[in-house]
Amino acid sequence: MGRHLPAADPLLRLQASITARDDRLLGWLYDHGVLTTDQIAAALFPSLDFTQRRLRRLTALRAVDRFRPNKADGGSYPYHYVLDQLGYDHVHAQRGLPRGRRDQARRRKQSLTRRPDLPHLLGGNQVFIDLAAHARTHPDTELVRWQPASAYHEPGTLYRKGDDPQFILAGPTGFPRPDGTGVWAEHGRSVPFFLEYDTSGENLQVLIDKVIKYERLYTMSTWAWPVLLHLPSARREANLHHRLAGISLETVIATTTAELRTALAASPADRVWQLPGCTGRHRLLDLPYIDAHHDDQYPTRGQPTPDERAAY
Repeated sequence: MGRHLPAADPLLRLQASITARDDRLLGWLYDHGVLTTDQIAAALFPSLDFTQRRLRRLTALRAVDRFRPNKADGGSYPYHYVLDQLGYDHVHAQRGLPRGRRDQARRRKQSLTRRPDLPHLLGGNQVFIDLAAHARTHPDTELVRWQPASAYHEPGTLYRKGDDPQFILAGPTGFPRPDGTGVWAEHGRSVPFFLEYDTSGENLQVLIDKVIKYERLYTMSTWAWPVLLHLPSARREANLHHRLAGISLETVIATTTAELRTALAASPADRVWQLPGCTGRHRLLDLPYIDAHHDDQYPTRGQPTPDERAAY
């Protein structure tokens, strides 16, 4: 009688099948919760068919799981992908983290499927996905960093050495909790930014209050990033700019709308950002920032000179 060989460890089998593109996807799902088939295809793959085949394989390997929300008027949305348990285990191993709970994937999937603001989460993710998709088809551009809202939920996460000590005493409610942050790079230059994704589900005053919190952050910090407000419509953008005209701000606030971007088929990297009180639109890369730490981290990706800015 021959001896039965032990079954291969499922995690080792998964890791033997993982590509660099899969690694990026699993890391995104770990950090940002959920992405749709279309989002994954746009950012990472050459075609929707290729995407679907790869996602079926990753699902079979238990790296990812999926669900499909129903529409209120009938039918269903595209598949929404989340990490399955082996996906969590793989990301933890890649990042040197302790192995997670055995029911981590199940609990998070249940949380996401029941999440009332799931469209807001997907919409915020879409802005970064659109930047990644732009980079995939434009050489010398890159979404260098994409951090989720959860990275800024703990008190003090925005504090840096040299900032006003009152920063720490002020408590978490006095400062913004962005929907995400990123670093966008083109041709050797880059810009860090905050994102606030607006669905118009809240009163406009809520958005104004968020802007005021960013201004408080600006006045107490040694650094300042542009704050991108992604709005649904031109009407809401015009109303916001009208309200901001009555507020003295030094923070760089830049707005765009889903309507405008759809009409122009434009990426967030394109000339779609409007500054309050200014005419015209600006490219993401050309929005000003102050951050010596960023310039040290990306030494060849600093701000353009006035002559270089004029050339754009």
